Amino acid sequence: MTVVDRYFDLLIERLEEVRATQAQAIERAAEACAASIAADKLVFSFGTGHGALPALEMFPRTGTIVGFRPIVESTMISFHRVWGDMGARQYRFIHAVEGYGRAILSSHHLDPEDSIILFSHSGVNAVILDIALGAKEKGLTVIAVTSLPHSSASPSRHSSGKRLFEVADIVVDTRASLADASIRIDGLDAPVGANSTSVAIGIAHAIVAATAERLVRQGIQPFVMVNPNTAGKQAANTANDRNYDALWRRLIMRS
Repeated sequence: MTVVDRYFDLLIERLEEVRATQAQAIERAAEACAASIAADKLVFSFGTGHGALPALEMFPRTGTIVGFRPIVESTMISFHRVWGDMGARQYRFIHAVEGYGRAILSSHHLDPEDSIILFSHSGVNAVILDIALGAKEKGLTVIAVTSLPHSSASPSRHSSGKRLFEVADIVVDTRASLADASIRIDGLDAPVGANSTSVAIGIAHAIVAATAERLVRQGIQPFVMVNPNTAGKQAANTANDRNYDALWRRLIMRS
């Protein structure tokens, strides 16, 4: 069996585990999201590092719906250049600084009927805990997408002593391993083939899809982002502009 086969077998196994064990948690997350969106509120999403990628997927991606609102901090995601401005060392420092997460939240008008989805493989670092605790204090429903095998084996790095899964109202377990990378190659000490991000993105889209289904069942037609890279580009752009206007309406209602 090739390494490629092994990696995809592992990823499929992780996704099957999530489907078998986390479907109920995903449905609970969708229920909370649908309640927020039905009330003309927002579902924020946030993550640091690679955890920001599933948060970004939730809107305005093709197939996503108005109401999801990623919080994107450049200091939390733009360290891919490693050296220079916004490098890896700056990220390593800032995501461990307590208080920064609360500063991020203070830049958003939060409503107790909002929900927030937090993506973190480890669920132990300062910024993600700041966000979780601050959102709880504001009355939001906090949804965690995290690895319980990793987080339960790791101490908190926040003064509260809490880990994300201990703060959240709803926890979806990615089932990703403690090391995340899980493919061993003879002659190489460290494992390769990280899988937590792929699984978390799958969970993110499952939550969005299940939220849309719940809204339709309630008689609410969600605004869906459509793909403009087709022959129907103009029609897609018109639909998406309508979606952006619908988001703007939600935003100005809280200003």
